[in-house]
Amino acid sequence: MACRFGSRWLLLVAAVIGFLQTPSSTFEVKDATGKVCIMANMSIAFSVEYPQKNNSKMRTNFTLPQDAEVLKNSSCDKENTSSLLEIGFGKGHSLSMNFTKVLGQYKVEALVFRYNLLDAVLFPNSTGGTGIATSLKTDILAKVDTRYVCISADWINMTNVNITISNVTLEAYPLNNTFSENKTTCSRDVGPTSAPAPTSTGQTPKTPSPVVCRYNVTGRSGICILASMGLQLNITYDTQKVNETGVKVLNFIPTKTAPSGSCDNSTANLTLFFENTTLSFYFAQNTTTAKFFLHGLSVNTTLPSDAKEPTFEKSNSSMSALGATVGNSYKCVVEEKLTVSTQALLNIFDVQIQVFKIDGDKFGAVEECQQDENNMLIPIIVGAALAGLVLIVLIAYLIGRKRSHAGYQTI
Repeated sequence: MACRFGSRWLLLVAAVIGFLQTPSSTFEVKDATGKVCIMANMSIAFSVEYPQKNNSKMRTNFTLPQDAEVLKNSSCDKENTSSLLEIGFGKGHSLSMNFTKVLGQYKVEALVFRYNLLDAVLFPNSTGGTGIATSLKTDILAKVDTRYVCISADWINMTNVNITISNVTLEAYPLNNTFSENKTTCSRDVGPTSAPAPTSTGQTPKTPSPVVCRYNVTGRSGICILASMGLQLNITYDTQKVNETGVKVLNFIPTKTAPSGSCDNSTANLTLFFENTTLSFYFAQNTTTAKFFLHGLSVNTTLPSDAKEPTFEKSNSSMSALGATVGNSYKCVVEEKLTVSTQALLNIFDVQIQVFKIDGDKFGAVEECQQDENNMLIPIIVGAALAGLVLIVLIAYLIGRKRSHAGYQTI
């Protein structure tokens, strides 16, 4: 399976440095009589690529602030068939969601994001102007008199803009100005993305190897992180039952994983967001040896319902792995195990990675890991031994043949 994703196309859903959950905000739209037609509580993150004055392009990432508010353009249709929620924030930015009701169901028919490139805080060194991004399709759909709930992230990709909506609870046309007790859960929350918890025997469930995919991070001077790998996260957690533990085994699915990150002269970050899980890689450069290496890993995820604590957050900032000379790439075909904590282990399959100095979008000269070199050494040793054995047999044959000829005289 071939795939390729980069920070130019997909949305930042975690902070560039460390973990930052996007803040959640609640919005209501009312008609002239005070009746609520839209109620929404959600977290929203934005990623926008915009032109700079030096003719280059830059991507900026930000979240919907807590002081965002419902704008006057928001409206409730008299027939309760079409309503608009428009949220404003910052210096002239807005996000609107057009709700429609048909055959006992409501849905978000269109989503429009308007942004002001004159906002120097969000768009430094911008050429100015305004931008509009429109999506005519979302996954928000529910029956009337039910609240729509989706904790997992939904990525909406538009021209130059990507939007992530998560931790959603909303309802259109509620009957009593409050969320209904009935609930519609999105398919992303229902669908299995991790292996079930093990039985009391303590056996770890078997999970197939993850799909290998290519991710990249683009900085001011082009691609600064280039990575191809398959990722499997293994977490052991305490359950609600005394003296029992569970295991969460999660394979990152490339088509549902959003990468982002940043780079400067000596540090780089790659953050991957897959549904309820955020995984961050932190790289550094040793200027003395001119080598890059992975010095930190962070994990933030939601555990299964039987967990004693619903949220798992661990990090390790004292690592030294995946290292190679700047300008070259690190490669390891053999599965590698990176320890985040005593409870979290990250398995990396068939990895090739390069940081800081990259020529276009191609990997540089390969520096193989020790495990691959050892694996190559075994067939070399076996081959050398076989060659030596063949040589010994050949020498013995020649000596024996010479001796047999020595007993005869030529007439």
